[in-house]
Amino acid sequence: MGGVFGAVSKEDCSLDLFFGVDYHSHLGTRRGGLAVLKENGTFERSIHNIQNSPFRTKFENDIEEMKGKIGIGCISDNEPQPLLVHSRLGDFAITTVGIVTNKNQLVQEILDRGYTHFLEMSGSEINQTELIIALINHKNSILEGIRFVQEKVQGSITLLIMTKEGIYGARDKFGRTPLQVGHKEGAYCISFENSAYVNLGYTDYHELGSGEIVFITADKMQILQKPFDKTKICTFLWVYYGYPTSSYEGINVEQMRYRCGQFLARRDRGIIHPDSVAGVPDSGIAHAIGYANESGIPFSRPFIKYTPTWPRSFMPNNQAQRNLIAHMKLIPVQPLIKNKNILLIDDSIVRGTQLRETTDFLYQSGAKEVHVRPACPPIMFSCKYLNFSRSKSELDLITRRIIRQIEGEDTELSKLKEYSNPDSDKYKLMLNKIKDELHFTSLSYHRLDDMLDSVGIEKCKLCTYCWNGEE
Repeated sequence: MGGVFGAVSKEDCSLDLFFGVDYHSHLGTRRGGLAVLKENGTFERSIHNIQNSPFRTKFENDIEEMKGKIGIGCISDNEPQPLLVHSRLGDFAITTVGIVTNKNQLVQEILDRGYTHFLEMSGSEINQTELIIALINHKNSILEGIRFVQEKVQGSITLLIMTKEGIYGARDKFGRTPLQVGHKEGAYCISFENSAYVNLGYTDYHELGSGEIVFITADKMQILQKPFDKTKICTFLWVYYGYPTSSYEGINVEQMRYRCGQFLARRDRGIIHPDSVAGVPDSGIAHAIGYANESGIPFSRPFIKYTPTWPRSFMPNNQAQRNLIAHMKLIPVQPLIKNKNILLIDDSIVRGTQLRETTDFLYQSGAKEVHVRPACPPIMFSCKYLNFSRSKSELDLITRRIIRQIEGEDTELSKLKEYSNPDSDKYKLMLNKIKDELHFTSLSYHRLDDMLDSVGIEKCKLCTYCWNGEE
C-alpha cells in the first residue's frame, strides 16, 4: 500500500509534515520520503529505507534542516519517493499511491513517441512515479497532465504534486484510495489518513471524491476538477489497512470493525460455545471486540504482541521471514489458553500459513479448540488495483490451491463464482478443506453481504474484486 501527506502554511510546516507522514507508518515498511520548498526557492528531499528502523528515527535529524512552508512526503512499499522534477512544466515534487497495471504498455507508448529513457531500479523495474511524471509532461499544464494520467492509467493512482505555489492533490479516478484535506488557522494539509492530522491541530475540511483534483495554498483550497460519478473504494481499508481512528466516506474504521464482529456473532449464535473471543493482533482485535459485545462471550488476549523490536509481519518480501516474525512476536498467556475453547478472529486469510502456525501455537500452549472467523470473505482473486494479496500466482491464495485440488488445473471463472457463493455446496466443500489444512476446529468466513452492510455505504461504491472478481 503506502500513504501520502502534504502541508502548506504561512509559517514553517516541517514538523507538521514530519509527524503527518509518520502517522502513515502502518501502511508500509520499506521506504519513507520527504520533500520541502526551502526559503531560497529550491526543493530539498530526503529518502530512507525504513525496513529495519521506524520512519521517525530515520528522519528526525533530516527534518531539522528541511525547513519550509510547503512540503509533501510518503510512506512507500515500492519505489523511492517523492521525486524532484525539472521539466517544461516547471519544477515540482511528486509522490503517488497505487499500482499501474498497464505500466509496460504505457512505457512503450511513451518511448515510441520519442521519450529517451526511464531510469531502472534494482530488479530492472521502472520507477512507477517516473512513469506518471512522463505522462504529465505530455500535456501543457500540470492540471491537464493529471487528467491525462487519470485517462491512461489502469489500476489505481492517487497523487500529490508540490509546486512553488502550492500542492495539487488528485484522488484515483475510481476513488480506490482516499485523500482528505484538513485546515487550521494559516494552513491546509492533504492526507491519505484523516487521523494523521488531528493531533497537529487540523480539522476535517474536505474529502475528495473519485477523480477529484484540488489545489491548496496556505490561504485556501480550490477545486480544479469535480468528482466523477463512479466510486469503487477499497473495502480492505476498513477491514485491514486503515488506522482505527481514521474515517473514509464518513465511516470510521474502528466502528466498522465492531459491526463486522457483530455480524459474525449473529451468524454463530447457538452454533458454538467458546470460552473466550480473541483477535489476532492488531488487525483482528476490533472485530473480536465487536463479536464479544454482541455474543456476550468474554473477550480475552491469549497472546500479546511484543512490538518494541519486531516489525510488521505482513510486509517482508520473503515468506519465511514473514512467518518467523509472526511467530516470534506473539507471546502466549498460558492461563488464558490452557484447556480453553477459543474463538479466534483475524482480518483475512490470504495464504493461510501464518494463521495455521498461530493455531498450532495455541494448541501447543494447551488450547482444546480453536474456532476461526475471518473478518472478510474468502479471497479468490489477487488485487489488480492496490498491493493487497498481490502475488506472482493466484495459487498463492489458499482458496485457489484448494479449488485446484478439487477441480484440476483449468478452473473456469463460472466455477470460481460457485466457490464464492456462501450458500453453495462447493463453497462448503472448500471451507471444510481449508479448515482441515489449517488445523482449525471450525471455520466460518464473514459473508460478503454482511461485510458490506458493516461498512454501511452504498454497496455499488465498494470494490469487492478480490472476493467475487467483479470490477
